[in-house]
Amino acid sequence: MTPPSPPLLPQQTAPVDDRQSALTARHLGGDGGALHGYFMALREESDRALAGLPPAGGKPYPYGRCEEITRDLFARLFQRLAQPAGPVERALRAFVEEGGVLQSVWGVLRDQYFQNALQVGALYVDVSNDTVVVTKPKVEILPIEASGLVPVRDLDHFRQTAERYWGATLYANHLAPTLAPLLPVLSVSPGRLAPGLQSACDYMIALMCRDRFRDAERWLETGPAPPADLAACLAAIPADLRPLTDQPRLEAVAACRRAREAGCWADPDWRTARVLDYLRLMRGVVGG
Repeated sequence: MTPPSPPLLPQQTAPVDDRQSALTARHLGGDGGALHGYFMALREESDRALAGLPPAGGKPYPYGRCEEITRDLFARLFQRLAQPAGPVERALRAFVEEGGVLQSVWGVLRDQYFQNALQVGALYVDVSNDTVVVTKPKVEILPIEASGLVPVRDLDHFRQTAERYWGATLYANHLAPTLAPLLPVLSVSPGRLAPGLQSACDYMIALMCRDRFRDAERWLETGPAPPADLAACLAAIPADLRPLTDQPRLEAVAACRRAREAGCWADPDWRTARVLDYLRLMRGVVGG
């Protein structure tokens, strides 16, 4: 007997079964050009709203703004579908009402980089296709199976992608041990991203919880410690989040074990509190 598949994590691509394929074909398969044009028009609205964002990695918008563009466009889409106007919106509304999957997804694209996109049933809709190579078309629509988007499997997969995509050097989070069960990685990628804890996205937090922080614990126990100069530049960490002893590695590992024993992996209030602590940390670092 085949064991049941684990529940999908937030922003994980849903399997394309016969029902999703049929719904996609019935409601959205008639005119691919119209669907592409619709998402291009939404992208133009998002561009007007977001064009004032500061450069990312030293490069102007839209470079590096995959998450912001996808989030803005997805919000616009749902507002439109509340009162659909025009054939594409009416088709999308009918598709969703009959059980079609319409969600934002995130993962590793073609073994190269992290990517935010939309899943529309059997379709992969990348509305920020030009945020790494800015000469690419803004919108790309493909069958899910042809997209090359896969979920992050574990921390090793995450770290390999971060090294490749961000040019990052990665350390174990010994600077804020109480956050280490959810945010075990500290990344440094000069000229690309400011030093920071990884990764505060819903998917990675849920992934750390799924194995009850064991993957996080292994990395915290064996990964390289942050160099002294990095610890100094993050001195704006709130006092209650800093290490309490001169053994921060042991504190971070112990935090994983305590959280596991207390069942924190299944406690949404605990997760929310840690995310709020992370946001407080980030305000201090940016402000400092």
